[in-house]
Amino acid sequence: MSDVKRIATRESYGNALVELGKQHEDIVVLDADLAAATKTVMFKNAFPERHIDCGIAECNMISVAAGLATTGMVPFASSFAMFAAGRAFEQIRNSVGYPKLNVKIGATHAGISVGEDGATHQCNEDIALMRTIPGMVVINPSDDVEAKAAVKAAYEHNGPVYLRFGRLAVPVINNEEEYTFELGKGITLKDGKDVTIIATGLPVSESLEAAEMLEKDGISVRVINIHTIKPMDEEIIVKAANETGKIVTVEEHSIIGGLGSAVCDVIAEKAPTKVMKIGINDVYGESGPAVELIKKYGLDAESIYKKVKAFV
Repeated sequence: MSDVKRIATRESYGNALVELGKQHEDIVVLDADLAAATKTVMFKNAFPERHIDCGIAECNMISVAAGLATTGMVPFASSFAMFAAGRAFEQIRNSVGYPKLNVKIGATHAGISVGEDGATHQCNEDIALMRTIPGMVVINPSDDVEAKAAVKAAYEHNGPVYLRFGRLAVPVINNEEEYTFELGKGITLKDGKDVTIIATGLPVSESLEAAEMLEKDGISVRVINIHTIKPMDEEIIVKAANETGKIVTVEEHSIIGGLGSAVCDVIAEKAPTKVMKIGINDVYGESGPAVELIKKYGLDAESIYKKVKAFV
């Protein structure tokens, strides 16, 4: 996929905020001294009066966002996933989730692909944390087109939303003119009958490539993109389980509490099926080039191909 255009979803986040800002005067963007990295600097340049830099004080930023939401504004509070979901968890739970406030959390630099920043910044636990908050919508887009659509959907949804974005440029796999984002609905990218790969975020494109490799070995693979992890599209998962008999989940996140766990919750109750989870295996990350880390931790197409082939 070397000839495919690649864009980091954090770039998509910044661009989407600017476009929404032109249309909606109630949008305000908050950042914690990371506007250049989260790409909210784009919004700051376009609408400086609606951008608030809260400094390196993420907990306070979430509290400020909660206060703004009570006045009718729609705040997008932005920081690295490690700080947004990790450091500010209590404020998100108690000041945003509990009163069901209309706050959107834009968490960039999620997952192992943060690269050289190392284990302290590679947040592989954020989806698990956010899933536990009652009423929280959790979205993890796969590419530029989906990310921009997700930001728009988050704005239109009345209630708290956690948006997960990456640092690394990833292939654009969706056609903007044909793509439709529906909150809580998975997308079948490729049909198949022998096994289903259910992926989210960065590994979606890698999973598609792995599926093509498996097809050459005579293995028919269904690929499903789950961009909304909460609420989960149970129907598409149950259908896949019943029709293909085997499920593989792929995520740039811990295998504990993320997409794999969410899928297993559905499968165990409604369509008992053998499941293999591919993700970060209960370990911390490490510093290194993002692409090499993705390969080392088994999230590249070749690694997915080998694991699925052995599983089938």
